[in-house]
Amino acid sequence: MFASGLFYSMYIAVFIQPFTWSFYTASVFLGVAAAVLWTAQGNCLTINSDEHTIGRNSGIFWALLQSSLFFGNLYIYFAWQGKTQISESDRRTVFIALTVISLLGTVLFFLIRKPASENILGEDEVSDDQDLEVSESPRNNLTKAVDAFKKSLKLCVTKEMLLLSITTAYTGLELTFFSGVYGTCIGAVSRFGAEEKSLIGLSGISVGVGEILGGSLFGLLSKNNRFGRNPVVLLGTLVHFVAFYLIFLNMPADAPIAPLEGTDSSAYIKSSKEVAIFCSFLLGLGDSCFNTQLLSMLGFLYSEDSAPAFAVFKFVQSICAAVAFFYSNYLLLHWQLLLMVIFGFFGTLSFFAVEWEAAAIIARGSDYGSI
Repeated sequence: MFASGLFYSMYIAVFIQPFTWSFYTASVFLGVAAAVLWTAQGNCLTINSDEHTIGRNSGIFWALLQSSLFFGNLYIYFAWQGKTQISESDRRTVFIALTVISLLGTVLFFLIRKPASENILGEDEVSDDQDLEVSESPRNNLTKAVDAFKKSLKLCVTKEMLLLSITTAYTGLELTFFSGVYGTCIGAVSRFGAEEKSLIGLSGISVGVGEILGGSLFGLLSKNNRFGRNPVVLLGTLVHFVAFYLIFLNMPADAPIAPLEGTDSSAYIKSSKEVAIFCSFLLGLGDSCFNTQLLSMLGFLYSEDSAPAFAVFKFVQSICAAVAFFYSNYLLLHWQLLLMVIFGFFGTLSFFAVEWEAAAIIARGSDYGSI
């Protein structure tokens, strides 16, 4: 995690004095580091949780992660309010501060506690295997990496991971939409007047509020949740579908592919700033529903060896996010919304299937790890 964090800091530092070659080089390293960091964070979350705290910890983790959306956009909104041109001095100030904060956060990885053995999910079942591993001669790092890669490939074709991959694919599509496409749509609506650019910052703040609220709420309620994860995922689906419908009505169809001057096209209703910002909040809230429950599910299902599971999760999500960024430059808004509705519907059903099967096995007295 520390090494990956350094690459994140390097990527941010590139913007202090950007060059084309350094930007693309840092982007490649960032992609590799992100895969490693997310896998490591998921594994760290799992081994520091037990079956009673995995839901709570997933919610807290997600709320803290997404707090950057709120505080970062809030600073930019007030610091750059009314500016039509961003000076070199303003840019350097922001990215120097972000680099320092990133480095500080990277150093704090060393303060993460080592989990007590009784808190590790699945510890009883794997203790004998661990004793055998200790007695074996140490394998080199390359062999371990190859073994982990093979485990990930085998995991990809299991029934549960294939079903969860549909849900994960949906989170990748909607991640691209709320983080890149929707803000562009808001900024392209000429009817919003002089405030169209500042609304992008408010949109980011609203997404952050939704993410933080959802992560905190589901984290606190998970301990007393008798109905499992399905109601939270269902809530996320309904919230997103409402948001998609309002965006469909409120935004011009050509907003994602509009030129720099914006678009004067009309939506089905008179475009409203308030509705646009409210939809940003709904997108953040729905995203937190899906991601907190996916993290909780993966930590629960694959407690004995969570790293390959989180690696597959991040791989599928990143691939779908990249695909969404590609087609967002060509498809009109309503087609992009339709794709997310389809994936969201089937992703919800596939998550339900995994949760029901897991609950049935628990009811029979088996262990989640046997799924």
